Amino acid sequence: MPGSENKARSLRGELYHAFTSELVAERRRCARACTKYNKAGEDETMTRRRQVELWKDILGDTRPLPPRKEGSTEDEDEELLGSEAWVEAPFHADYGTNVRLGEGVFINFNCTIIDTCLVSIGSRTLLAPNVSLYSGTHPLDPELRNGTNGPESGKPITIEEDVWIGGNVTVCPGVTIGRGSTVGAGSVVTKVSQAISWAFKCCLKHHHCGGESRNPKNC
Repeated sequence: MPGSENKARSLRGELYHAFTSELVAERRRCARACTKYNKAGEDETMTRRRQVELWKDILGDTRPLPPRKEGSTEDEDEELLGSEAWVEAPFHADYGTNVRLGEGVFINFNCTIIDTCLVSIGSRTLLAPNVSLYSGTHPLDPELRNGTNGPESGKPITIEEDVWIGGNVTVCPGVTIGRGSTVGAGSVVTKVSQAISWAFKCCLKHHHCGGESRNPKNC
């Protein structure tokens, strides 16, 4: 299968092979960009503008930032970039290029995004520490799964605007979390969540990403 067609299959959510030279190279590029971003915080001279530039490198986003105004202070320049996402290190992604963030998004440390398919996070959404967004999945048949020689697939993840996701939450492939939702810490979200829904006290918690939904009253 030609490389570009294999990649197109992955983005469509069809079975594809992850260990082709094309996709391995893309993951390595992202890994290098993440490492550079994560280490940059050790530099006490790093500015907010430089942080945003390094973040855009992870996403493969080549759109220019608004130019710094002549004679502006660091605080004034930071205000100019106020709509850009704020992402605490360390951060990890598979490709980076399949991640889309709205304005004013905050992602706390130790976030992992497996962006086999598109992962969209709406404006003003907040992610607590240790949130994992997994758009990739594998066949349930072990013979078809076949380790690194077998195919994989994925489903997009959509987190709409004004969502708050608590710490240690895992979001599985194909999930949409509706606008204004709050997901309680420790939840594993496997089903579509309607707008303005709440999952306090881990009430969306499941044992695994293929598990059945349960919503106990006193969890």
